[in-house]
Amino acid sequence: FSRDEVRRAVIPTYMGLISQVDAHIGRLMAFLQAQQRLQDTLIVFTSDHGDLLGDHWLGEKEMFHEASAGVPLIVVAPQGTRAGEVDDAPTQLIDLLPTFLDAVGAGRASPWLEGQSLWGRLHDRAAPVRDAAVSELDYAFYPARGAVGRGVNDARAEMVCTQRWKYVDFQGFEPQLFDLKEDPDELHDLGRDGSKSGVRREMRERLREWRRTLRHRTAMTDAAVDGWFRHRTEPGGVRIGQW
Repeated sequence: FSRDEVRRAVIPTYMGLISQVDAHIGRLMAFLQAQQRLQDTLIVFTSDHGDLLGDHWLGEKEMFHEASAGVPLIVVAPQGTRAGEVDDAPTQLIDLLPTFLDAVGAGRASPWLEGQSLWGRLHDRAAPVRDAAVSELDYAFYPARGAVGRGVNDARAEMVCTQRWKYVDFQGFEPQLFDLKEDPDELHDLGRDGSKSGVRREMRERLREWRRTLRHRTAMTDAAVDGWFRHRTEPGGVRIGQW
């Protein structure tokens, strides 16, 4: 993708596929309108990743640049009060499932869901949402791992992004930092800029806090764990590991 002839061949094809998707969405919307279901249907259009298509002289999706990591999120909410508005607050795809649960009044059915519902934000711009988005990469299967000499369990990277700053931590390498306000194309890495050491420290702490709060008990609810704990502290029964 660093070669112009590759871009000239691939980009028109890619745009043609987008036009095809657009046409089929039009069919779906026409059907919902004909069935009089537009008024009670929550519509969400998004994507799992973008494609670099030559940006940064790269193709495909594996890097954390905005062309790959920044995906569309278009929401039409029934009786929504913010139709036509654009919201630049950070979001993650894991926020969608809690949003759907709130939309149908189910609440947080699974306490291990890590996303934050966007339902309130769809109706009130002042409603709280996350202030940073996180992404992960395991490149153990990719040729890049061999090129940089990393082991199977050492080929990991993480990214945390706020409205202004993007911090990228490739395990075993110096971090990267991009100022999305002054450098939206992410062409100037500030990872070694001495004047930005405070920003890097703040973003590194955000990643540390994210790791700390990850949910690991995916097979038990908080209530079940708490019940087990309370049962263990009751007198009687066989006590194991206590003196």
